[in-house]
Amino acid sequence: MSLPDLSFLKDRDTLIITMVCYGNICRSPMAAAVLHNKVASIEKPKIIVDSAGTSHWHVGQGPNPPSKRTWEKAGYTFNHVASQFNYSRLVAADLVLVMDNHNHQEVSKFVTSDEEERKIFYLREFDPTKPESVEVPDPYSLPDEAFENVLQMVEKATDGLIKQLLM
Repeated sequence: MSLPDLSFLKDRDTLIITMVCYGNICRSPMAAAVLHNKVASIEKPKIIVDSAGTSHWHVGQGPNPPSKRTWEKAGYTFNHVASQFNYSRLVAADLVLVMDNHNHQEVSKFVTSDEEERKIFYLREFDPTKPESVEVPDPYSLPDEAFENVLQMVEKATDGLIKQLLM
């Protein structure tokens, strides 16, 4: 499996990347926090990172405490309020990076064109170590170790993503 082709994003001054999980309190805000911090010094393209959930369960809430604690312990800072993914988010984004199969199915329900379809990837498709699964497992209500494992997956994938974007 080779890394996804992002050549359609070349020569853009700004890129909007939206991370998506189910509730938008654990995985997608963690992925957004990591990517936001890693791309902060990149001037071209300017990369704007946000996140959303496919459900409405946590809209308006902050991140899950163990998730935030994990990314902050690793040195990432990020302000987050949960929101729900919708069609306008798909249109606005240059890339939509989902955490698992369910997220992919839910996001794909909004697609009305090939252009929209080609924006959607699994975040872990960008992991250069070629993991067995493209899914980032949901650590919600699991011990801190599960959040730390998710952070490692997210860091590898975001490193691969940045490398692809800057090629």
